[in-house]
Amino acid sequence: MKVLVTGGAGFIGSHVVDLLLENGYEVVVVDDLSTGRRVNLNPKAKFYQLDIRDPEVERVFEMERPDFVSHHAAQVDVRRSVADPFFDAEVNILASIKLIEYARKFAVKRFIYISSGGAAYGEPEYLPCDENHPINPICQYGASKHTVEHYLFMYQWMYGLNYTVLRYPNVYGPRQDPFGEAGVVAIFTGNMLKGNPVIINGDGEQTRDFVYVEDCARANLLALTVEHENGIYNLGSNRGASINEVFSLLKTITHYPLEKQHAPAKLGETRYIYLTAEKIQKSLGWRITFSLEEGLRKTAEYFQKVEMSGT
Repeated sequence: MKVLVTGGAGFIGSHVVDLLLENGYEVVVVDDLSTGRRVNLNPKAKFYQLDIRDPEVERVFEMERPDFVSHHAAQVDVRRSVADPFFDAEVNILASIKLIEYARKFAVKRFIYISSGGAAYGEPEYLPCDENHPINPICQYGASKHTVEHYLFMYQWMYGLNYTVLRYPNVYGPRQDPFGEAGVVAIFTGNMLKGNPVIINGDGEQTRDFVYVEDCARANLLALTVEHENGIYNLGSNRGASINEVFSLLKTITHYPLEKQHAPAKLGETRYIYLTAEKIQKSLGWRITFSLEEGLRKTAEYFQKVEMSGT
């Protein structure tokens, strides 16, 4: 069986590629390396350096005839989505529609789409958020990621294209970029290991649902191997961790000597969010296997060994 992974040189996508290869799948990666890194590419995967907006992607489908698609490539920066909503929509909506159309045209068996379990819900009406929670995004990124879910529902209804939407929480772990626009864990870890100041936007009491990257990769594998209904599935830990809590844990793990600093909160960010993964637990048998402290420790060890050493 062959899987086409968009964004397969990226932080999360590369872990998905590795796990698929370990389990006997043939993998094709499409990535433009704008945020992904060549060093993340598994040499056993076939690689096409292409922007998902490029018409040449259709030729990849035609030549490779993938059985499955795992669509990770996206514009993921909330601040950029606010500043440039046209670019956000072009990458996250229009390019995704093209991929879905290619999947229909070339008879893909299942389309796995990575959506947002934080930005799409907006400010929660109740916690933890389940899949029935109202969708009220407060930033363009959340709106763009959710829009594609509707297209998948329509393509299943009209053409029989099977699909699985995985609404990711805040994913962290090895290979997340600690130097650019990245998740808070990577940024904090990179700054702590270098002895630089750590700046928290807002008071730090905002909560997020942090899930280790290997757990997210395993959800993608289960979506291919376990029979389940088409639809939307949250990934989550069923608890919220504050940014201050993450800082304190990493401070202890890295022996960071400085205190945190604060800056103004970022526009368009949700205050409190965490998700229940009860649906995917029942349907696919997925559950968290790494605690927050364990995952942070593994992340810090990776950054110390690889990112900070340049190896």
